[in-house]
Amino acid sequence: MSRLLGRPLAALTLVAALGLAGCTGPSPTPAPVETTEPSASATDTPSSAPTTPAAPTLIPGGSAAENLPFFTTVVDGVWSGPNQVAGRAYIDALAAAGFDKAAMQVTADQTTVDNPAESIEFSVRIGDQCLVGQVGPSIGNPVTAVLPGLSSGGCLIGQTRAIDW
Repeated sequence: MSRLLGRPLAALTLVAALGLAGCTGPSPTPAPVETTEPSASATDTPSSAPTTPAAPTLIPGGSAAENLPFFTTVVDGVWSGPNQVAGRAYIDALAAAGFDKAAMQVTADQTTVDNPAESIEFSVRIGDQCLVGQVGPSIGNPVTAVLPGLSSGGCLIGQTRAIDW
């Protein structure tokens, strides 16, 4: 007889255990977090809106390193226009921006077999250093850098074209 009562009792115990397992007590309420706001006082001044950095400008008499940000801005401006791989466009833009045209060099826009150049280079010598730019379909975005000037007085190795305009 105890065997007959044992099964229902075991089943009842299992149901009760499962029912209680699903029950949980009330979830704890998080303690309130105190925040303190700075109080305004007569000495507080309103914060000004964030300012955008000034656009780079030519620094006459400055070093090549000091003028690299402006050189890069001018190069990027030409690159974003229709004459991306035209050396004259870069020379003209740099001269219009205030760089010394007599201190510039540029490579040819065309190869020796009259194909468009895969890249062109241009430079401005400032003291014993050079601002050098390189653009073209094989380059991707323009590259600008400060490099040491050559002992010959120029900046670019190899054949350059005359800037006679």
